[in-house]
Amino acid sequence: MRGIALSGNIRFLDTTLRDGEQTPGVSLDTDEKLAIAQALDALGVQVIEAGSAITSEGERKSIKAVADQGLKAEICSFVRVSEKDVNLALECNVDSIHLVVPVSDLHIECKLKSDRKTVIQKAVQVTQYAKDHGLIVELSGEDASRADLDFLTSLYAAGIEAGADRLCFCDTVGVLTPETSSSIFGRLSNLGAPISIHCHNDFGMATANTISALRGGASQAHVTVNGIGERAGNTSLEEVVMTLESLYEIETGIKCEDLYQLSRLVSRLTGIIVAPNKALVGENAFTHEAGIHVHGLLANTSTYEPLRPEQVGRKRRIVLGKHAGRTSVELALKEFGMAVSEGQLAAIVQRVKELGDKGKRISDADLQTIAEIVLSIQKEPKVRLSELTVVAGNTVTPTASVKLQLNGQEKLEAGTGVGPVDAAVNAVKRALSGVADVRLEEYHVDAITGGTSALVEVWVTMALADRKITARGAGADIIMASVEAVLEGINRLMQREEEEKRNAADRIH
Repeated sequence: MRGIALSGNIRFLDTTLRDGEQTPGVSLDTDEKLAIAQALDALGVQVIEAGSAITSEGERKSIKAVADQGLKAEICSFVRVSEKDVNLALECNVDSIHLVVPVSDLHIECKLKSDRKTVIQKAVQVTQYAKDHGLIVELSGEDASRADLDFLTSLYAAGIEAGADRLCFCDTVGVLTPETSSSIFGRLSNLGAPISIHCHNDFGMATANTISALRGGASQAHVTVNGIGERAGNTSLEEVVMTLESLYEIETGIKCEDLYQLSRLVSRLTGIIVAPNKALVGENAFTHEAGIHVHGLLANTSTYEPLRPEQVGRKRRIVLGKHAGRTSVELALKEFGMAVSEGQLAAIVQRVKELGDKGKRISDADLQTIAEIVLSIQKEPKVRLSELTVVAGNTVTPTASVKLQLNGQEKLEAGTGVGPVDAAVNAVKRALSGVADVRLEEYHVDAITGGTSALVEVWVTMALADRKITARGAGADIIMASVEAVLEGINRLMQREEEEKRNAADRIH
């Protein structure tokens, strides 16, 4: 597959702020849309579809805020075949419109209650109206993959004559296949205007269909960050970019090393969690457990990785469980600055496998605890909890106060949150502000037993600068278990930072 030429310079129209926001349960405010738009612009995306101006007054405010931000990218609004929609888009100061016209007989007859001739007439009329008002027009065929191709070609030709700058083929319900996609675009690319591909992922083929369309002659791909969107989502920006860069050796102009950071931003602002096994940006994408894999990685990372994690802004991660081997355990211990003998290593590996056989995942905290027991090392925690008080209810803002012992000094602080756990964690973070500016990146709760008095196990991923660590807390009180996990992570991070500073000082001397 390497070296296969693709026609022209490939462009990206990102529709995270429009099609992506149509993911059930997602609603972005103006500041959130601005943050994502700025990140997309910095990434190098050529067109940002900022929303649909017809949606609401609040949506128009957000689109206008993005358009007025002075970004390098072209700012676009989705519009229907309606001059009213175009007028509302004009009020938002956008550069272009994504004019979406239903083109399948199913949509024309059942949704529009119309006919083919009328649809073409209206598409031409609205295209001319938009061009007369200075807008770039991307004329898009909705449900194009189920439309009569001759009729679709006629509509596109009429649109080009009316002044349309670009065309777009929408696989609205994801029924294209890579073979038909390549064939269709081989024909449509000769119409005399650049054409885009807009795929949905209902059958899991959005990325494959998009790549096939680009190979067939499409010059622009419609994408969303993390592949979010209605139903099964849209074509994933990061997947198309890295497929082109790594497998086809095509320079996309995208700052690939910022892809993971953008993925995390969109996940946080939309509340849509990225699946652990999601390609490239899922937490497991560059995570290894099996001993044979880790051994191969140490010899050459290409043995079990198709590209370096740093290419998308990631870091390689080794996790431990029943599949872990001596090499992976030794590597993890070195990360903690722990030197062990062969005999001690064997004892640690045996304990790790025993826990793994019981279905337990081994966190960084667990491994350090196991190693400390084997090595008979007991490290004094930097931070201890003296007191925790939480107030919550249906008529009060959840508030927590904590008293911590930090290197022998007392720290008293309070915090609020959306719930008692959030308030408690915020109070701890405020107490440590300026001393250890830690971040809570992941939070997960498992019920160990049943009933209202169930024991719970809390897992957190804490970060300090570019270091991350997983920690665990358990108990019948979810608030205490959460604080216990957070403090465990903080202590591990601070101990590691101290060890690194000490090692650096020893190297200097």
